[in-house]
Amino acid sequence: MKFEQQLALKTIPSWSPHYLNYKKLKATLYSNAELANGHTDQSTRGEQFSGFRTYFLSEVEKVNRRYDDQESSARDTLKSLKAQWSTNQSDQETEEWKAAFSKLLRQLENLADFTQSNITACRKILKKADKVTKLAMTRELWPIVTSYRFAKSESDEALLHEARAAWRKRTAIPVPIDEKPKDVGARRVMPAVPTVSELDLSAYPVGQISRVWVALAEDGMGLPIRVPVIIAKGTTEGPVVGITAALHGNELNGIPLIHRLISELSPSSLHGTLVAVPVANCPGFLLSQRGYTDGTDLNRVMPGKANGSSPQVYAYNLLHRIIRNFEYLLDLHTASRGRVNSLYVRANLLDPRTARMARLQNPQIIVHNTSPDGSLRGAAMQRGIPAITVEIGDPSRFQKRFVKNALIGVTNILSQLRMIPDEQSTPEYDPVVCTRSFWIFAKSGGILTVIPDVNTWVRAGDLIATIHSVFGDLEEEYYAPSDGIIVGKHVDPVCQSGNRILHLGVVEDELPQVVDDGHM
Repeated sequence: MKFEQQLALKTIPSWSPHYLNYKKLKATLYSNAELANGHTDQSTRGEQFSGFRTYFLSEVEKVNRRYDDQESSARDTLKSLKAQWSTNQSDQETEEWKAAFSKLLRQLENLADFTQSNITACRKILKKADKVTKLAMTRELWPIVTSYRFAKSESDEALLHEARAAWRKRTAIPVPIDEKPKDVGARRVMPAVPTVSELDLSAYPVGQISRVWVALAEDGMGLPIRVPVIIAKGTTEGPVVGITAALHGNELNGIPLIHRLISELSPSSLHGTLVAVPVANCPGFLLSQRGYTDGTDLNRVMPGKANGSSPQVYAYNLLHRIIRNFEYLLDLHTASRGRVNSLYVRANLLDPRTARMARLQNPQIIVHNTSPDGSLRGAAMQRGIPAITVEIGDPSRFQKRFVKNALIGVTNILSQLRMIPDEQSTPEYDPVVCTRSFWIFAKSGGILTVIPDVNTWVRAGDLIATIHSVFGDLEEEYYAPSDGIIVGKHVDPVCQSGNRILHLGVVEDELPQVVDDGHM
């Protein structure tokens, strides 16, 4: 993987001149290395790399200047905005204040991203310098890097924490809380969950968690086909975030994630509303299958039709009776039957809202995908609802590790939207950002073996899969068409012609305007 490509893809466009110029530093390093060829004396070799040292330190100073400017500007702006706030100001003044404060929060979030990216870039280029020069460049130069404020100060994080706290305190609009039901003793008696024909968020009490069935269609007995919905309504106004799981009926990891999130959530400290649909495809869920009752993939018929086929009507009503209430959407999936996935996100990275959501999710891999026709994510985006798809491991099972890591990402998004007071959790690794991805398909049938593991890299020409006949003869070999990372793969040995073999993520220099891997 070329780090310089990853750095470019994660760069904040308007800040790009201020980032460490990794590409030029690498070129300078190799240019100096040519001058040092043939010199074995350490002192002489050290002199040959003086150009790299000088340029590296000038780049570090450039990064630090940007950090100091932005940190100082943000500190002054925060102080000014806190002083400007008044409970007696007009509605227009309040909206103008909120707009200015939102801009400040984006500035501080960008500064945090900028700082982390440049610290990583410094580490990477010094590690490469150690290898190329055969000198202890990291030991020599890293202490200098850490003497600069961008690498040692935590004031940007403290400012962001202070700003979020100030926002929550000043924008909290209390809503009357209904009287809580009386305690009936040690044994909880759960009331019957009502069924409604449409989700009306104004009908549910604030400061509480409500449960409801929403009818989307009718079965052959004329009985409602319902989906469960959980509404956590905060005591102050804020965004409406929706989370859907099991739109494919056998993709289950999203269910325990929702259960755990709701159990840990405190409506009394929640700003806004969280709406969770633990099972979006109840007919498929009851049949332990991916599709609707007739096998139709609901994630290929969105936004559905009011007067269409059974799955089209179900999809239409899901969108119009539930999803339309959302201001943000996280659609939780897993791999399909017979396949395994990494923890990865599909999102339109050209949209700054969904790009940030994807990174906050802390996945192993982020795949740039502008959302295919027929998907729930695409239908939501067309309605102006920022949406991402989160792929959480494997089908037909609960995987605690994947669920735990994905839950951290979900709470990061809620924190960034200032809905909960929790601070964002920084991942132990940087996700790999893929500019596109595609599936490799089997040309013939037989016994399939896919060689590389998920979340590992392959190079163009590497052997990635074989197909043997039922008699044990080698029938076909498949090679990686390009360098890439394994996003997911097929694990069922029984392979027909046209079956998916491997999902390959590719890292290139720029994000395409339109890209679709054909997989939802």
